[in-house]
Amino acid sequence: MPLYELFCIATHVQDYTLFKGLVTTCATRVMEGGGVVRKFYSFGTCTLPQVRLRKGIRSHNGDYWLMHFDANPTTMHALGKQLRKEPLVLRWNISKLGEKVEDIVSSERFQTMSLFKRFPMVQNSGKSK
Repeated sequence: MPLYELFCIATHVQDYTLFKGLVTTCATRVMEGGGVVRKFYSFGTCTLPQVRLRKGIRSHNGDYWLMHFDANPTTMHALGKQLRKEPLVLRWNISKLGEKVEDIVSSERFQTMSLFKRFPMVQNSGKSK
């Protein structure tokens, strides 16, 4: 199974049970489809570059998080459909990191987490879960 990376920005809400429910639902969807969730990264709450309007909700702040998972392409597409329906999700991107273990281990992106280079704000606030 290929390794995928889900990067998601969700609307910041005061009650974190909604955010926890979103993350749990995504992980459950992957595991029900026969996949494996490898890692979660939470980058905390950040101010969005511009105000986002999604399903009638204006958002000024967002919770940034990342999930690495192994799944078949059908499960990945089902996860994308689910994220489209979620009112909390502002933006998401699913990237394929590699097909084989050799591709993933030799990939500079997976080893150095280039996300930390692109977003210097997350180096101080992000914690690996």
